[in-house]
Amino acid sequence: MNKQDLSISMTKAGIYSLMISIPLGGIFALFFIARWGNEQFQNGFDLLFRNFFYFLFVFAIGVIVHEFIHGITWMYFGKKPLKAIQFGFQVKTFTPFAHCKEPLSVNAYRIGTLMPGVLLGLLPALIGIANGNAWLLAFGILFITAAGGDFLILWLIRNVSTDKLVEDHPTQAGCYVFDIEK
Repeated sequence: MNKQDLSISMTKAGIYSLMISIPLGGIFALFFIARWGNEQFQNGFDLLFRNFFYFLFVFAIGVIVHEFIHGITWMYFGKKPLKAIQFGFQVKTFTPFAHCKEPLSVNAYRIGTLMPGVLLGLLPALIGIANGNAWLLAFGILFITAAGGDFLILWLIRNVSTDKLVEDHPTQAGCYVFDIEK
């Protein structure tokens, strides 16, 4: 089997993820303000960020759920057992992680990589815009930002064909891609 490394360091991933997620979050904020006004926008953000401990609690629970969604989605779409999924925290880069220790189809990997950003970021932000709930918008933007590294990984593997297997990189953002010899 031929093995290709499509990963970058967690530090670089953090920087690039902000470059991806901040403009995306800004677009959502502009749509909200255009529809509901700046005052309502500011009120929702104040609710989430006014109390530092409340914010930390919401963020910590959201990050745990984010990583859990990765693991459960990889298990389901990759047909992997729970023992194939490792959850942890990389102290050096202050980064929580979910890691599938076994190869997955590239599509199962993509779905599992994308799902937290959709469920915790894009969906709440869109609902917030639709119904004028700026707290949901703020929550969604926060977790769009938290999923910035995931969006980066999807960009890294954008040209990987669906007949490949990928294995989540154990220490970096990204994966190994395997050519399956027939």
